Amino acid sequence: MVLAYSVQANAALHNLGTDSLGNQLIYDTDFDITWYDYSNYGNWQSMMNWADGLTVDFGGTIIDDWRLPTALNQDGSGPCSGNCTDSEMGHLYYTELGNVGYPTTGYGLSNTGDFQNLQATNYFSGTEYSADPRVAWLFNIGSGRQTSHRKGVSLYAIAVRPGDVSVAVAPEPVSMILFGVGGVVMVARRKLMRRRG
Repeated sequence: MVLAYSVQANAALHNLGTDSLGNQLIYDTDFDITWYDYSNYGNWQSMMNWADGLTVDFGGTIIDDWRLPTALNQDGSGPCSGNCTDSEMGHLYYTELGNVGYPTTGYGLSNTGDFQNLQATNYFSGTEYSADPRVAWLFNIGSGRQTSHRKGVSLYAIAVRPGDVSVAVAPEPVSMILFGVGGVVMVARRKLMRRRG
């Protein structure tokens, strides 16, 4: 199956298209995750519940394995504080979108790529702060800093899921048509052979 992707600022991000609500799904080939381009708002537990219960209709396929991004590094270490490039949001902000972090001159969310709903503010991660259960890690999309904050405050959140959602989507219409035509031809040929035989 041939998949057409819209390449963004970095070749590792691919816009897969929109869901039934018009929100984009953007795949990161480096981390093998798909972002849901929608920024929700609430306290940490409500954002955890939102991501866990999120169901997305993407081309007739329901995708329901969403979560908040992790603040951990890809090797499972961390989380780090400051300008973290190896957490999921840090990788998106710095590596994929090419933004600059505080205190560097020109820091901030200057490049959003195909994302239309990113806000230049704090986003909850799904990672709790181990020293205090009342606190969770967050990533500031406005400054590029990863830090922690109380779970009871309301902040933004974005959902992510493992893998490329386009792999889970049903075969494209051309493939389905060709498969159907092939089946009809085989049945017709078999009937014709029986009549002759």
